[in-house]
Amino acid sequence: MQKDDFLYPRASYRGAFTPQGLLFNANLQEFSQRISYISNLLSNGKLSPEESYLQVEGLWQQLHQSSHNLGLGETADDNC
Repeated sequence: MQKDDFLYPRASYRGAFTPQGLLFNANLQEFSQRISYISNLLSNGKLSPEESYLQVEGLWQQLHQSSHNLGLGETADDNC
């Protein structure tokens, strides 16, 4: 097992294949990994709850923007 495989595990894409879905899946896995790191740093006292919250909120905004940019989940009446 390579160090990067251990530190940054990736699951294979299992949805109906679209380039947007594949890219969002990669973004979602990165989001999940970073949330795990933030949670662990918070649990070990390396980050304050406020800093953890701000980082998680920033990551969520990035993921939401990624979804929006890829045109995922949009309907005819979705104006966000």
